[in-house]
Amino acid sequence: MLEQSASGRHRWAGPGFETFGSIFGFIYTFLAGNVLLAVANSPLVLCLALVADPAAAWPFFLALTVTVAPSLAGIFAAFRSLNDDGSAVKPVAAFLRGYKRSFRRTAPIGLGAVAMLLFLGVDLAIVQSMPAAAALVPLIVVAAAVAVSLTVTAIAGVVLLPEASLKSILKASLYLSVQRWYLSLAMLILLGIIVSAAILQPVLGIALAPAPLLFVVWSNASYAFHAALHSA
Repeated sequence: MLEQSASGRHRWAGPGFETFGSIFGFIYTFLAGNVLLAVANSPLVLCLALVADPAAAWPFFLALTVTVAPSLAGIFAAFRSLNDDGSAVKPVAAFLRGYKRSFRRTAPIGLGAVAMLLFLGVDLAIVQSMPAAAALVPLIVVAAAVAVSLTVTAIAGVVLLPEASLKSILKASLYLSVQRWYLSLAMLILLGIIVSAAILQPVLGIALAPAPLLFVVWSNASYAFHAALHSA
């Protein structure tokens, strides 16, 4: 960008300190967020690193994901702090504060989601050998997708609307997951990339992939909630 000095000459004005501070805030939050997610879900991360074929023991690994919901609240709180504080963000403190504040509500959400997915997974294994598999399998897959989308959206809602009741957040999350299906689809794709990276390369995948992709998930969920509130 060109600026005119007092002498009348033009000089180049590069990016300001605030721009670099904002970029650093994002990078710092992403790096710290990945480490905090790995620590918060250390049993899952450790087992992924040790077991050669996690898909063969999917019920065990799905049960280990019960720790994921509160950690998502923590990383979402760090992202919210990044938006509010900019370059002055303290992602570790924001993560821990969000984790502690939201644990009582997000832990049951995560437990319910794991139970639902275990139930649907067992059903899927059973119906595959049935004559009606062609009709039932897509229904089970859609139900699982809705359960995941609802869970993640509800966790974002808990962070965004800490004063709202859990029942109203769940209702709003279900409505938004269906109404804004394209955001739900994008969320499922991003979560699928994170899961694939964690399974294929547990250490490198968890160290690099989750936070930047979860930031997009958070941004979409935040937009959906704010749009619904403004239109209400």
